[in-house]
Amino acid sequence: MSEHFTSVDQSDRLVPYNLRQSGETPVEMVILTRVRKSPFWHLSVEAGCWRATIYNRIYHPFGYVRPEDGGPMVEYQALKNHVTMWDVAVERQIMVKGPDAEAFADYVITRDATKIPPMRARYVILCNNRGGVLNDPILLRLSKDEFWFSLADSDIGIYLQGVNHDNRFDVVIDEIDVCPLQIQGPKSLALMKDLVENQADIQNLPFYGMLEAKIGGHDCVISQSGFSGEAGFEIYLRDATLHADDLWYAVLEAGRKYRLMVTAPPHCRRIQAGILSWGQDMDNQHNPFQCNLGYQVSLSGKGEWNKVGNYIGKDVLEQMRSELKSGKKPYKLQLVGLKMGGKPIEDFANDFWLISADDFAEPCGFITSPWFHPDEKTNIAMAYVPFDGTLNRHGFPIGNYGQKFKVHLPDKYAEKSGEPVNADVVKMPFTTSVNLNIREKIDS
Repeated sequence: MSEHFTSVDQSDRLVPYNLRQSGETPVEMVILTRVRKSPFWHLSVEAGCWRATIYNRIYHPFGYVRPEDGGPMVEYQALKNHVTMWDVAVERQIMVKGPDAEAFADYVITRDATKIPPMRARYVILCNNRGGVLNDPILLRLSKDEFWFSLADSDIGIYLQGVNHDNRFDVVIDEIDVCPLQIQGPKSLALMKDLVENQADIQNLPFYGMLEAKIGGHDCVISQSGFSGEAGFEIYLRDATLHADDLWYAVLEAGRKYRLMVTAPPHCRRIQAGILSWGQDMDNQHNPFQCNLGYQVSLSGKGEWNKVGNYIGKDVLEQMRSELKSGKKPYKLQLVGLKMGGKPIEDFANDFWLISADDFAEPCGFITSPWFHPDEKTNIAMAYVPFDGTLNRHGFPIGNYGQKFKVHLPDKYAEKSGEPVNADVVKMPFTTSVNLNIREKIDS
């Protein structure tokens, strides 16, 4: 059932999800120069990377431990118990710099950029004029007149240049030679203290705080942030093309005593934390409310993200919020958390698995991000199911907790071949983030 699911109500989308099913790759892929390597790519291969995907048109390391040796769950245990380093140079850095940098950032994101102080970062979203989520980057503010958009997987750098095609804002917008590594896990602070000269600065860095430092003799920007739900930091290396080797080996050397392991981003943990992955859990045809990002939308009234000025998507998002509060359903499907049966899912899903209301019903939704939760001994997933209008106490849409569905897993994960497994809608996050900066709570 995974190849096509036109029976799922996608009438509010222009491009159905089934066109994004990737499946297995039975042909030899030809990679041309339009896909590039990061400055850390050769180092990732040296560290044992055996498979990769493409993210932001860059090779993205996606596995170091082979299945016969335990696969991604070995990397997950390293994250949970020690410290890991990830090559995430695929997070392209788009610099917006100039006298109107704050005004420009405020115009393109849905929350209030004026409330981000220098040397602080925030998780933000950018929407189009129909309210669709274009990207959910980390926005770093280096100074009054300089921001870096640390991108998820879409061409927002080109989009931002298009927004300012008429030079309405006095800014320079360009990708810069800055590439991040993530240092994630319970021993990350101890490792960073060994790497940074002034231990007090890193020890006292707040969530989403930033500092300038030298590592391996080269200039870096460090942010206490990450994509794991565990304690962690991101190291943004300046002039990365020139200095990637020096930074990489400096971290490896300092990390020996902490049992540092080079890994791919462990999606098992980010799913537990309820952290969305753009292009997998939402895209430009999802609005923030249906993918649990309504708290990012600046609206009239009190709140951290309010702003008086205009921003892209404001009118349609305010209209959606008004309809939701009045009991209307301005879209078809809502992102929810599921606990479900089946054999342990311990690798990435390359298809959206279907959901039905019962064994014999037509498909009504689909899984986006599934994985096995080792602590709870059950499979968990993010999924889209029909929106029933349920709102939380803040007035944001959520799933109807306890609602039951059937999930059609591939045979290798099914309890019995050809039969769906039981699934219950539950609250997200499945596991609380150690590093509270990761994302504001999805349901609170």
